[in-house]
Amino acid sequence: MNLTITLDEDLLNRARAVARSRGMSLQALLREQLERLVGQPSLDDLATELESRWGSARALSERLPRRADIYDELLDRDGRRG
Repeated sequence: MNLTITLDEDLLNRARAVARSRGMSLQALLREQLERLVGQPSLDDLATELESRWGSARALSERLPRRADIYDELLDRDGRRG
């Protein structure tokens, strides 16, 4: 598919320079950047994933014993507690 866009001349020249420095055509540079942009998850998707992971971590931490409880158990087991 062909696409025609209008760019400021300065922007076009800078984009060409970037493409040249990477050893690629302007078309390839633009395609690569569009694929990168479109392939990225949206901020909403990232926020949803983060909330999910945070909830999973919180649930896990509630099931783990506290450090003080582990320490007390070790003292009791070793007979160091009065």
